[in-house]
Amino acid sequence: MEPQALLAFALAFFVFAASPGPDNMTIMARTVSHGASSGIAYGIGTVIGILIYLALAAFGLSLIASEMGLVMTVLRYGGAAWLIYMGIRLWTAKPVIAELAEPERGRDLVTVCFTAIALNLGNPKMPLFYLALLPNFVGADFSAGGYMSLAAVILAVEMVVVGGHVWIAGRARRLLSTPRIVRAVNRGAGTVLACAGIAVIATHRGS
Repeated sequence: MEPQALLAFALAFFVFAASPGPDNMTIMARTVSHGASSGIAYGIGTVIGILIYLALAAFGLSLIASEMGLVMTVLRYGGAAWLIYMGIRLWTAKPVIAELAEPERGRDLVTVCFTAIALNLGNPKMPLFYLALLPNFVGADFSAGGYMSLAAVILAVEMVVVGGHVWIAGRARRLLSTPRIVRAVNRGAGTVLACAGIAVIATHRGS
């Protein structure tokens, strides 16, 4: 692909990726409550979901994805239920000073990652975004090389976006020096997670 086209795609995707939404808010909430590794794990899952939809849309398979209504619904509600559950857990959790909190285990991080993948695959707005954007960059001669170029742009943009959100949340986490502050932040993060799950369900019902 031409460098000018890739730059235009990068700018458009950056606006999409950096805009406030459930994914970015969840990345920050998990970083504050469980550390940077948890926020990064959720970010990785988000990127995997995005790349899967990029492949579907770029190779003309968006229609197939849109017809998998039951699968998309299960993925969406499952991920939303997990966000609400984690929000409730944060609300009821005993406040622990960040430096003393145990890091999440590898198995927990894998669960976080797969939850982000499920939420993105179950998002009916994702194919619409690509259907609106990709015709400007994908022609009849689109190949695997073109896909790799777009995927590389997405990875570069998401590294900046996810890394930025994790860094900001990590800086905020260092301020958690008393149980009272930790409890307030836990409840704030829990509210964000639960509201994100509720928003996912509400958006699905309204679509």
